[in-house]
Amino acid sequence: MRNHLLVTSLFAAAALFTVAGCSSNQAVKTTDGKTIVTDGKPEVDSDTGLVSYKNAETGKTEQINRDQVKSMGELDN
Repeated sequence: MRNHLLVTSLFAAAALFTVAGCSSNQAVKTTDGKTIVTDGKPEVDSDTGLVSYKNAETGKTEQINRDQVKSMGELDN
């Protein structure tokens, strides 16, 4: 019984770390000086040159041209 509790606890901890790792906000800094806070990591489409992200303020999925992105980085939550 104790072994079963240990295994269950390990799986719960692993699931918690997985969810926590995916929910970090990112900052996208544009060439015109704006900072966009995204919910999760933006995705870059190499075929179209667009960066897709979920805007943390509005909750909407938006896109920006890769040429307009100066930098992207994770925020400390």
